[in-house]
Amino acid sequence: MLSLSPLQRYFVYNGYTDMRKSFDGLCGLVSNDLAKNPTNGDVFIFFNRPRTHVKILFWERDGFALYYKRLERGTYDLPSTDGQGEVSAQVLSFILQGIILSSVKRKKRYEKSE
Repeated sequence: MLSLSPLQRYFVYNGYTDMRKSFDGLCGLVSNDLAKNPTNGDVFIFFNRPRTHVKILFWERDGFALYYKRLERGTYDLPSTDGQGEVSAQVLSFILQGIILSSVKRKKRYEKSE
């Protein structure tokens, strides 16, 4: 089971990924295309062109873990991201649950600025 924490950072790869790629191929995309270190604890999300498959790559203390899901029906809704491709844990959870992101309405809440 995949556990999503608001303490981690989540990055969506801004292109389509060949789902035959495994650990090394996805790490290459993270390093070269996203200019990120794949072993720093961030979570990286990849979709195929028809948006029916998702791979999520993340570093655990002693090695890489890969979450892979194929939909039997429907497609994933791609998020709008900031310039870095970063999304929140909540948005990633919505994507995996099949929630249409454009229909989600959030009420205003207080946020402490740091």
